[in-house]
Amino acid sequence: MAGRFAPTPTAALHLGNLRTAVGAWLAARSAQLAFRLRIEDLDQARVQAAPGLARAQIDDLARLGLDFDGPVLYQSARQAAYQRALERIEHLTYECFCSRREIAAAAQAPHQDGAAYPGWCRDLSPSQRRRLRQTRRPALRVRADQARIDFQDLVAGPRSGSVDDFVVRRGDGVFAYHFAVVVDDAAQSVSQVVRGDDLLDSTPRQIWLGRQLGLPQPVYAHLPLVLDGQGDRLAKRDRAVGLDALTAAGFSPARLVSILAASLGVAVPGPECALADLVGRFDLTGTPRQPWRADPATW
Repeated sequence: MAGRFAPTPTAALHLGNLRTAVGAWLAARSAQLAFRLRIEDLDQARVQAAPGLARAQIDDLARLGLDFDGPVLYQSARQAAYQRALERIEHLTYECFCSRREIAAAAQAPHQDGAAYPGWCRDLSPSQRRRLRQTRRPALRVRADQARIDFQDLVAGPRSGSVDDFVVRRGDGVFAYHFAVVVDDAAQSVSQVVRGDDLLDSTPRQIWLGRQLGLPQPVYAHLPLVLDGQGDRLAKRDRAVGLDALTAAGFSPARLVSILAASLGVAVPGPECALADLVGRFDLTGTPRQPWRADPATW
């Protein structure tokens, strides 16, 4: 069984990404689990616009002391595995010709419940589908029928959510994140998923999909997000709080480890420390449940 960290190589890792990686590594090692690395490079158009970032991300993690078990898994090399998995649930899928803009507009219309997908293509006739294929490339959605999923998050506590008819393969043929991550977690024997709580609301989809595929369900722990000094969520554009910038500002990797560990409730701010020395102290259930405001100017 294993934990994992799975960055997308479209920008340098910022402080929030690094904190999640440290939390995921500590959680796995404290539970005596293997720890996997997956590079989520499904969207090759975006990845190729930022060459070399996957290697840079791996190097940043190593500088903080994170190690991984087994080979790095690259999603771009997994198309055949995704196709095989898709064939197992083909009876649950249907073609969808709606654009993101149309769906967004529908969600904002009066008297709508704000559901992610209004269901327009769910019951199209074969002739309607043939006509639409002449001008649009369809995505594939699953017919989830608003299934209700309850689960216990190790940080956020008990959660419940309904599952809309979400996309599993885009119109351009790229497999969707929610689909690939479920298939890959099973392939890497991931039993513990520690990640940012921006993905908390997506978890019912992934649990539902894993059940349809007959895959083991991991336990989940969603860490509160990192905010900047102004209280705004860190984003990929925030390179000033990446490892290179912080190192240039005088923060050694060991110092940053102590700062990140303190934000997770496993160390006291101040002294430099090594990740390996913190394993015995870490407890996911004791992780702070409020966002962490990270302001290097105050450290």
